[in-house]
Amino acid sequence: MSALRADIEDLQRRYDEGLTAEEVGADERSLLDEFLRALEAGEIRAAQKAGGEWTANGWVKEGILLNFGLREIRTHTHGGVDYHDVLPLRGTDDLPERGTRNTPDGTVVRRGAYVGSDAILMSPAFVNIGAHVGDGTLVDSCDTVGSAAQIGDDVKLGANTLIGGVLEPVEAAPVVVEDGVSLGAGCRVTSGFVVGEGSVVGENTLLTPRIPVYDLVEEEILYGELPPERRAFGRFVESSVGDHDLFDGGAYKPAVVATDVEEETLEATEREDALRDN
Repeated sequence: MSALRADIEDLQRRYDEGLTAEEVGADERSLLDEFLRALEAGEIRAAQKAGGEWTANGWVKEGILLNFGLREIRTHTHGGVDYHDVLPLRGTDDLPERGTRNTPDGTVVRRGAYVGSDAILMSPAFVNIGAHVGDGTLVDSCDTVGSAAQIGDDVKLGANTLIGGVLEPVEAAPVVVEDGVSLGAGCRVTSGFVVGEGSVVGENTLLTPRIPVYDLVEEEILYGELPPERRAFGRFVESSVGDHDLFDGGAYKPAVVATDVEEETLEATEREDALRDN
């Protein structure tokens, strides 16, 4: 992908110097399309894990943003409905041959999104550009997988779950949900938070770098990450603002409590796997 990277970085330089969508020709449009195909094939990703840390691939995020900055709004038709956007929706003809299924009337996969094999997309659900959805993962009803979000293999996103998108700044790491994670219904994961492999998160839990994670396993307070193999749930803890006279009876702030994943919890997720496979 070194040639594609060099071409995208050169196009970014020209864009910074004033290139506009009206000036883009066939060569530039072909490059933008090639870049989207590479994302959809999983050949390039917006972030990668190296040395135990997730880091953004800045040039990939630049390529995503160029697909907005150097394209004009056009009228597209999908399922008999006209819509107006710079990008069409991603084709899904390749999904069945890889064992992946998506239900009709509301499952939207934007161009530049990767969807792995044996995955399930339930309607209504939305997967945005640059997102990476791994093999065997369930994206349930009313879920949103935001721009550049990295979702691992065998992940379960409960109904009405929001995985936030992070495109700018390009050096900022996106939201990451690692392999084998189960997020309960109504969870929110935003602003580059990393959910560690094999963790089970309770319903309606908010995971964001601004909310502390009280890890009872290692007895430490973390921000921006949930360690692997944790059972996590939301709670409220006392806040120092409760000392102010305006707060009668004290004040509380949201927090996340993390413990070891219990055997019973793992057995429950395994039963869900069996039901889904059958």
